[in-house]
Amino acid sequence: MRLGLALGYWGRGPDPRHVPLAQEAERLGYHSVWTAESWGSDVFTPLTWIAARTSTIRLGTAVAQMAARSPTTTAMHALTLDHLSGGRVLLGLGLSGPQVVEGWYGRPFPKSPLTATREYVDVVRQVLRRQAPVELDGRFHSHPYRGPDGTGLGKALKPITHPLRAELPILLGAEGPKNIAQTTRIADGWLPLYWSPNRPEVYETSLAEAPEGFLVAPMAQVRVCDDVAEGLLPVKTMLGFYIGGMGHAARNFHADLMARMGYEEQARRIQRLFLEGRREEAVLAVPDAFADEISLVGPRERIAERLESWRKGPVTDLLALAPDRESLRVLAELNT
Repeated sequence: MRLGLALGYWGRGPDPRHVPLAQEAERLGYHSVWTAESWGSDVFTPLTWIAARTSTIRLGTAVAQMAARSPTTTAMHALTLDHLSGGRVLLGLGLSGPQVVEGWYGRPFPKSPLTATREYVDVVRQVLRRQAPVELDGRFHSHPYRGPDGTGLGKALKPITHPLRAELPILLGAEGPKNIAQTTRIADGWLPLYWSPNRPEVYETSLAEAPEGFLVAPMAQVRVCDDVAEGLLPVKTMLGFYIGGMGHAARNFHADLMARMGYEEQARRIQRLFLEGRREEAVLAVPDAFADEISLVGPRERIAERLESWRKGPVTDLLALAPDRESLRVLAELNT
C-alpha cells in the first residue's frame, strides 16, 4: 500500500505548511501529494507551486471539479502540468453536488450524472491520446458544439501541444454505488471520500468488476496523539460540515454515504442540527465510532495495529490528511 499526502483546499488563505509538508512527504518516500478545490482556491495552481519545489513525488487532484471547467480545459491543465513536472500528474475528477454546481458555478446539475461523467472522461481521454480531433455527439459535452444557440461554425480540433503521456491516470471521486461501478469501467482508479476497512461489504458489489491494477485511494485523517477522543475532533468537524452542510437536506451525497455505512439515523440528525444553525451540536453528534473507523488516530501502537486492516483490503494508496510532520513520519515508518 503506497502513501500519499492529502492537503485539501485552502481556508481563509494559503497554508504556509503545505509546501514544506509536501517536501517532507517526498523525503519520506510518499508516492503522491494531492490538492483539492471547493469554492475558493483552485486545485491546479497550488499543485503547480508544489511541483516546482519537488522532484519525484506524484501530483494528484482530489478532486478537480468537473463543473469548474470544460473537459478540454481540464485536459489542457493536466497535460501542461504533466509536461512541466516530468510526467507526475494523477488526474482526479469529481462531479460535486447540486448546491455547488448550481450555486457556485452557475450551471445546471446534470440530470444524468453517470452520462455526464462518462462523456467528460471520454473527451479528456481523446485530448490526451491525440489520435484525432475531439469529437463526441454527447448529451452534455458535445464536440464540436451543435446546440441551437451555436453558430454552426465549430470545428473538431486536437491539441496543438503533444501530451507527454497518452494514458495519464484518471481517477474519479464517486460515491453512489452505480457511479463507483462505472468508475471501474471508465477510469484508472477511484477516490473514496470515506473508507472503512471494517465494512468491505459497502463497496464490494460496486468494485466487483474492477480490473487488475485499478487504484483505490481513500483519504483518511492521520494524527499521532495520546488522547484518541481529542484526536478525533478534527475528523468529526470535517464530517459535521460535509454531512450537514455540503448538500441540500433532500439531496446530500455525503449523508447518503454515511447512511449506507450503517449510520443513517445519526446522519439525518447531523443534517438537521447543521441546517438549524446548531453547528457545534452537529459536530458533537458525529459518532466517535464512525469518525474512528475512517481515520487513523491515537498513539503509535494503536495506529500500527489499525493500519493492518487497511492493508488487507483493496486499498492501493492511503492518502493521509496529516496535520504535522510527526504524523507523516510515523505513518511512513509503520508502512515499511
